[in-house]
Amino acid sequence: MSIKVIAFDADDTLWVNEPFFQETERKFCGLLEDYLPHHSISAELYQTQVQNISLYGYGVKSFILSMVETALRISENTLGVPVIEKIIALGKEMLEKPIELLDDVEQVLQSLSGHYRLVVATKGDLLDQERKLRKSGLEHYFHHIEIMSEKKEADYQKLIKHLDIEADEFLMIGNSLKSDVLPVLAIGGHGFHIPFHTTWAYEHIEHRVEHQNFRDFATIREVLTHLRPDSQA
Repeated sequence: MSIKVIAFDADDTLWVNEPFFQETERKFCGLLEDYLPHHSISAELYQTQVQNISLYGYGVKSFILSMVETALRISENTLGVPVIEKIIALGKEMLEKPIELLDDVEQVLQSLSGHYRLVVATKGDLLDQERKLRKSGLEHYFHHIEIMSEKKEADYQKLIKHLDIEADEFLMIGNSLKSDVLPVLAIGGHGFHIPFHTTWAYEHIEHRVEHQNFRDFATIREVLTHLRPDSQA
């Protein structure tokens, strides 16, 4: 492989993220359990989130707005102000969560740094992702930080153009096949998938990925067996 740039997704690739959303969703369902069973509330919230992506994008702030909207709809606008305040407090609590790096992340970045240009390419709210990266202690490993509103083919093409490389010189590493791998493969890049134990339903795909530029790993440390830092400049 003629890789020059390795891009890493952030949430659930570098650090823990989705479990915090699931924890908050359980608390949210508890606040509304007088109206609907928990599984029905979760389904309503997911529907609202997906409908709101084009308006609010991804991240905690979008999640807060979707929780408030869902709560008002479920309660037929009878929900009291104290419950709305509790929902907002749940969101603020998420924004203050400590950063939990995933196993071996820093060791892998150390091994690759200096041999490749490393970048972060992640979706989410700008302020929140900047905060998490700063608090992670990993920021100094990265040549460039790209916080993206979407991760589609055109978005990756724009990033690759900015990095002044060809598509086949770009490798994306992440936990989502839908967002981190498939669009990059489609434009001629390389994609490494490192699954996280839980993934948001919106990121699921139903088919196997078979492509010459694709690799699937159990852990992030395994990528070192397929990258030869000593052979790259």
